[in-house]
Amino acid sequence: MTAHARSRQGRRGLAALVCGALAAGGLAAAGVSALEPGSARASSHREAPLISGQPQYDNTDVYAFVSPDKPDTTTLVANWTPFEEPAGGPNFYPFPDDAQYDIHIDSDGDAQGDLIYRWTFDSKVRNGNTFLYNTGQVTSLDDPDLNFTQTYDIDLLKLKDQKVVSTKKVANNLPVAPSRVGDASMPDYKKLRDQAVRKVAGGGTSYVGQADDPFFLDLQVFDSLYGGDLSQVGDDTLTGYSVNSVALQVPTADIRQSEKQPVVGVWSTTQRKNAKGDYTQVSRLGSPLVDELVVPLRDKDKFNASSPWNDADFLQYVQKPELARLLEKVYGIKAPAEPRKDLVSVFLTGVKDLNQPPNVRPAEALRLNTSIKPSADPKRLGVLDGDNAGFPNGRRLADDVVDIELQAVAGELVGNKNDLGDAVDANDMAFGKTFPYLALPTSPTHAPAAKGGGGDTSMRGALGGGAKVQAPSVSDGSGGSDAVLIASAAAGAAGVLLVGLGLAWWRARRRGSGGAF
Repeated sequence: MTAHARSRQGRRGLAALVCGALAAGGLAAAGVSALEPGSARASSHREAPLISGQPQYDNTDVYAFVSPDKPDTTTLVANWTPFEEPAGGPNFYPFPDDAQYDIHIDSDGDAQGDLIYRWTFDSKVRNGNTFLYNTGQVTSLDDPDLNFTQTYDIDLLKLKDQKVVSTKKVANNLPVAPSRVGDASMPDYKKLRDQAVRKVAGGGTSYVGQADDPFFLDLQVFDSLYGGDLSQVGDDTLTGYSVNSVALQVPTADIRQSEKQPVVGVWSTTQRKNAKGDYTQVSRLGSPLVDELVVPLRDKDKFNASSPWNDADFLQYVQKPELARLLEKVYGIKAPAEPRKDLVSVFLTGVKDLNQPPNVRPAEALRLNTSIKPSADPKRLGVLDGDNAGFPNGRRLADDVVDIELQAVAGELVGNKNDLGDAVDANDMAFGKTFPYLALPTSPTHAPAAKGGGGDTSMRGALGGGAKVQAPSVSDGSGGSDAVLIASAAAGAAGVLLVGLGLAWWRARRRGSGGAF
């Protein structure tokens, strides 16, 4: 695969916007075709009928990359629960206690997991007599005002022929960072997030909790491919939404087969406990935008329950991707000849001399060559732009997988040079430079819905008769004085309200008793 460095200036016309159309949906199809498995349901933001009704068990994305600030380690990130609205209380977004969240590692290219990192959760409520997620301002993870808390374990399972041969406890009873309730309740959410970053057995580091959804793209592709005239592209559909994330940084030597065979395959699954007490796989994800745009409705749920070593079941959908044909029909972009063998290396086997393991068995998974050092100047188009540390060699948070896959689906690998894209080139929030790298979740205090249609930072206070109240300034994690003042004002207002309710109750009780005390 030859890397091409190109400028996209001035090429946001039909091609660029079309790529957007492809990107959000077509992209997946194209990539999937390469993913001969048709099974890679990545970026599963409501990608299959059954799982769309079970968001807590729905994988949204998987990332695997050599840690930029610790190149002897590999960072694994998997996300669940798409489209978390910041103000979604009072229950917000817990991890389910009846699920196993797994990240699988294939260290020899045979499409079978050799290692599984497994997360399980336990929830506790301090006071069940209140509807509140927190009963006061939360300043630490062990704050008694945090009414709903969760802890997690991580187990490392070693397998042989898909049978567990050993289990090791990597983490035990570690705290989950809570959902971000708002600035009055959590004036310094970054402090809470930092407290949830913990060292684990074996020299690794872990974070589990809410985060800004790192995936960026325009998902309006499903509206007849951007309305049929490309007028709908350019808006990051996931702006302001959060996800539940598990992030684990481990010594690379722990997951690769050897220095001579440094390529690993990575995918994630969710198992949910059924009525019999058995766990059943309900979700699966490897590469982005596969199940959504490649696998047809009749087989989407089957894919989510399948395993990479059975990906031949979906090969027909990869070799003849519907998306490429739709692009040709709607926009007149000539679809490459089928079957699409050009995509197999990118999505199924890995690219020769880049991230293809010896004797590889084609299967849908992220394939990461852990011997390639992090780039000093990362390119959002990854390998297509000469940056071999990026997608499809693993997946970094900032890799523009939609544009990359769109360009591949449109024939970039068979000589059809193009600059397709969805006009969304970066996440709306900057990623961190140290683990866990994820951006903080949006506070409902500063979410678009909280600002109202005027676009300013003022809100109307119900307790003030609709008078405008200045919202606290956006926090950088330092917990500024504005947030404290707003929290104090909110607490004072709540006290006045409680006093008023108490007086009303006392008067009603006094009337009912004939005025006697």
